[in-house]
Amino acid sequence: MTRVLATGVFNVLHPGHLLFLEEAKKLGDELIVIVSSDRIAQKIKKSFILPQEQRARIVEALKVVDKVFIGDEEDTMKLLPVIRPDVIAIGHDQKVDEERLEANLAAMGINSRVVRIKGMIEGELASSSGIVKKLKM
Repeated sequence: MTRVLATGVFNVLHPGHLLFLEEAKKLGDELIVIVSSDRIAQKIKKSFILPQEQRARIVEALKVVDKVFIGDEEDTMKLLPVIRPDVIAIGHDQKVDEERLEANLAAMGINSRVVRIKGMIEGELASSSGIVKKLKM
């Protein structure tokens, strides 16, 4: 069985998130998602709307997702030895260096393939920030 890992803040769930998770699921048999902790989400997004438990619950409710974890407050790599993914899916806009991540994983004794999901949805409402901006109008 091929275990795929996807990560993200999932601030306001939108069609782009769904596309990302659907494409990630196609890479294996089981899709595990790490939802960023509030502390990490604040570093990434500067502001977010829903607390980590609610964001995790919403992602967990998606049919395509098999299991959800909330990420560690400090160490974004902490859960990787527990999950031991075969594939790590990275979103088109996630600021991750694939080669560096693979090297860090190898140093941890984890042999995972890192795959950038290139698919995306265009439009002003295809991002959490676009949705929040529209709601403020």
